[in-house]
Amino acid sequence: MAIAEQQPQGSSDGSWHGIVLQTLKRNEISLIPYVPDRVLTPLIKNLHADPYFTTFATAREEEAVGIVAGAWMGGRRGAVLMQTSGFATLANVLASLAVPYQIPLIMFVSERGTLGEFNYGQSLVCRTMRPVLGSLALEHHTITRLDELEFITDRSIKQAITTQAPVALILNPLLTGGKVFDK
Repeated sequence: MAIAEQQPQGSSDGSWHGIVLQTLKRNEISLIPYVPDRVLTPLIKNLHADPYFTTFATAREEEAVGIVAGAWMGGRRGAVLMQTSGFATLANVLASLAVPYQIPLIMFVSERGTLGEFNYGQSLVCRTMRPVLGSLALEHHTITRLDELEFITDRSIKQAITTQAPVALILNPLLTGGKVFDK
């Protein structure tokens, strides 16, 4: 059975995107702005289909972060969905908004730039993402295995909310299947 199709215990939908959706619900994360991404499409479609979530596309990742920050200040929990290259635009908004104002920003980042990536620009951004997260002292986890996804996602959300600090959950192609490149 393929990695993305394995059924973990305790989840009615064993797909990676089904696990993320259920974990968001359990943690009362209901606002999901995103920048469209091919890898995240199954999750985005399921979020749109579920009336619990308010899910919408934004033009830029910084916009999505600002929306989630404002929602947190108003008493609502949110998460941002983006691709690795979109993360490259976030250093300023993280350092000037999310970190100093203690916004528990939950970021799901579909990882490009590795495992057969053809686009050199994606590879460069992939190599800089973790050092940027580290320099901002932000918690981050790269998730490669379906059997660890629910635990890492759930605990990371709880920690972000409790400590009021951002967290990045990097969804590796080993987990999601990555972007499929047409020949």
